[in-house]
Amino acid sequence: MLNGTRPSVLLYDWDNTLVDGWAGITAALNATFTAFDRPLWTVDDTRNRVRVSLRDSFPAMFGDRWEEARDIFYETLTHKHLDHVSPMPGVFDVLTAGANWPQGVVSNKAGSFLRREVIHLGWSGFFGPVVGAGDAAADKPSPAPILMALSQLGRTADESVWYMGDTALDMQAAKAAGVTAVLIGNADHDGGIEHAAPHLHFPSALDLRRRLRDLA
Repeated sequence: MLNGTRPSVLLYDWDNTLVDGWAGITAALNATFTAFDRPLWTVDDTRNRVRVSLRDSFPAMFGDRWEEARDIFYETLTHKHLDHVSPMPGVFDVLTAGANWPQGVVSNKAGSFLRREVIHLGWSGFFGPVVGAGDAAADKPSPAPILMALSQLGRTADESVWYMGDTALDMQAAKAAGVTAVLIGNADHDGGIEHAAPHLHFPSALDLRRRLRDLA
């Protein structure tokens, strides 16, 4: 895939791609860990360890009690996540430049929380589909949520669709869906660029904004 290819659709991951919501996620995780008498995590621990959705990760972490852990996590997150969510640097300019294309969000954050955060930031006007964990038949790295977002736009998957994220899992989901995998940042928290193996790479939101403006 060529760097000069003009996209037809722009789809984004959410946490650590468009927003920094790790403090709220960490607080909810630590409330859960406290209830289960487990060591607490720092924000950096959360950023480095959280990849897959809760419905995929909690059964392995908490076994037969994972639903109890889920309820504690979501109860805490309900009260805290909007207090902590904030845009990543330069992202508002990216979304403004990206308004020349259909845009959407595909995240492993639970859909109800994801959509509240979009509204809280005043970004609803930027996006058509906002697909979160639990909305599709499976969560990333399955291609299902990306394909759901495209279906909502009346589009099909091809190389002109850009799916942008910050982790190797995001790149895996994009490739599974048959769209262009675009890494934002250097994936230092996830094994680096080589491990992520994107089709396209932008070191920062500033670089992505510049490319979108050029392509527009």
